Amino acid sequence: MWDDAFPSFLIGLREGLEAGLIVSILIATLVRAEARSRLPQVWTGVLAAIAVAMSFGAVLTFTAASLSATAQEAFGGTLGVIAVAFVTAMVFWMRRSARSLSGELREKVTGALAMGSGMLVLTSFLAVGREGLETALFLWTTARAAGESAGPLTGAAIGLVLAAGLCWGLYRRVLKINLTRFFTVTGAVLIVIAAGVLGYGLRDLQEGGVLPGGTAYAVDLTGSVDAGSWYSTLVQGVFNLTPAMTWLQVVAYVAYLAVVMTLFVRGVRATTPKPAAERSAPEPKAVRPQRRRPVWVIPAAVVAVPAVLAGLVVALSRPKPAGDQTVAVSETECGKGFTAPRPGRQTFQMHNTGGKTSEVYLIDPSTSAVYGEIEGLAPGTTRDLVAIVAGGTYAWRCVPTGGKAVTSKAVRVSGGGAAKPVVPVSAQDLTAPLKAYRTYVEQGLATLVAQTRTLDDDIEGGHLDRARTDWLTAHRTYASLGAAYGTFEDFDQKIDGRPDGLPNGVQDKDFTGFLRLEHGLWHGEPAKNLRAPAQQLADAAAGLQKAFPTQEFDPGDLPLRAHEILENTLQFELTGDTDQGSGTGLATADANLAGTRELLTVLQPLLTSRAPRLLPTVDVDVARLQKLLDAAHDGTHWTPVDRLAATDRQRLDGATGQLLEDLAPVPDLLEIRKSA
Repeated sequence: MWDDAFPSFLIGLREGLEAGLIVSILIATLVRAEARSRLPQVWTGVLAAIAVAMSFGAVLTFTAASLSATAQEAFGGTLGVIAVAFVTAMVFWMRRSARSLSGELREKVTGALAMGSGMLVLTSFLAVGREGLETALFLWTTARAAGESAGPLTGAAIGLVLAAGLCWGLYRRVLKINLTRFFTVTGAVLIVIAAGVLGYGLRDLQEGGVLPGGTAYAVDLTGSVDAGSWYSTLVQGVFNLTPAMTWLQVVAYVAYLAVVMTLFVRGVRATTPKPAAERSAPEPKAVRPQRRRPVWVIPAAVVAVPAVLAGLVVALSRPKPAGDQTVAVSETECGKGFTAPRPGRQTFQMHNTGGKTSEVYLIDPSTSAVYGEIEGLAPGTTRDLVAIVAGGTYAWRCVPTGGKAVTSKAVRVSGGGAAKPVVPVSAQDLTAPLKAYRTYVEQGLATLVAQTRTLDDDIEGGHLDRARTDWLTAHRTYASLGAAYGTFEDFDQKIDGRPDGLPNGVQDKDFTGFLRLEHGLWHGEPAKNLRAPAQQLADAAAGLQKAFPTQEFDPGDLPLRAHEILENTLQFELTGDTDQGSGTGLATADANLAGTRELLTVLQPLLTSRAPRLLPTVDVDVARLQKLLDAAHDGTHWTPVDRLAATDRQRLDGATGQLLEDLAPVPDLLEIRKSA
């Protein structure tokens, strides 16, 4: 966790020491002026600054949580860039002000003592508040970059506690620290960290659609660098440098580091200490203590006011409660009670007042593009539908089971923003991809039949070494037809069924097909024991080839399989769960990837028109995974999963997981939606 904690530790230590020095100087000035009775006013200002900083952090956290995923990326990226600007300004300000800070503050305290308690509270609040706001913003940014809050918060807490201890030691004069050197060294380190935060923020802006170039990678080391290793995690956590970075990230990182570090180093060399006489300030005169209010009034107010204001901001930024707009659904009318909503994230309460279960869609009536949907809204029930609303025209479409579609009157929404509707897909749209894929499967089955016959002949003739080679060839052919396995009916169990759940496991008479032969071929069974299973496999493959042209293939299965094939690969092949002794799980994974690639090829026209950025990203993922699989075999020999180096296995799992994440939108993008 230290890799995520270090940047926050450094900012906590540095900002805590800055704020602590300010508080120490304020207190020392009052003590020397014999105005100890005014110390609560200093602590009140400090308490107010802490309350504002914490409230600011809460606003950032809860406001971001109420946004859509894309908006969160844009919001986080924008604040990341702002955080870099604040940290940069803070580094340069402290470099210039470290020597004269004490004298300037004494002058301000002297003036505040003469003007009353309010000014003293304000002086301490302003002196500490800036550090508090900077700390809150930088912590929020680093926590978001780390993907978790425990490490950054722990690091910041340790830094603040250490800073408090140092300030106490300096105040009591039991410690001596060269503050100029301290702020110079930490400033240089923070500049390096801020360069990484800037790169991360720009990447968020690219993923949020604010900046272009999200798929233009200048560096992509994911195939050769283990993202889960300790050194990779350390570099990513401390410097926000990732194995894959876009050109914009790299250029911004290098430019920021070169320019800012050069200016910082030049400023350090040019700065010379001022004579002690110039830094000294006149001693403030003792001020007669004023009559005090109850000690709890002002502290309670300064904590309550920021908290209340933060609560109001969070409440106003969150979407309306579900009950704000109830929309009726029935067989005869759709959208009753629907009025033009405000732009932004909205929640509609959909209530089925009819007697039939309905599909409900929020659409653009001119294109039928879908902004939100509910499937299977039963009679008499109410469910929430959440959608992002921007400027445009909206209507409801209700499709009752067995009935005709009903579309509501359209409403016009004014305002900016951007909402991304999904262009609906019909069964007709999937006809051409399905036809192309069926042709691919039919050709694959013809090849499979020939290969299983060859395998049967090998075993019949007792050529078990040859049978092992031909087994792998045939099994890879079958695995590459993965999108059709839901259509193969009971043939799939006969051809590639696992022993899981069978009473006698691998010895059960119903254990047949490829995995049965694998177990026998790699566990020393004689050919005579394998002849019957080999014949059964060849017969099952021939039976499937004959039956497939008449089997129903749901067109809606194509988009689902684009994700499910590799999901099964991650669950079974990459864990070794299906291995019966051959150690060729990665060969099967390679065939599964080939089947996924074929699916994406036939679905390409539909995906390109609906999500033009998706396939380029997926292509990068596929190439990365293919490279890792290629590295795991030499000719016909494949490295067994359980013999992979830990780093190689982590890379394979990570690359497959990333590809699955990027393929996740495909089923939703190409889901067949009812229109009548």
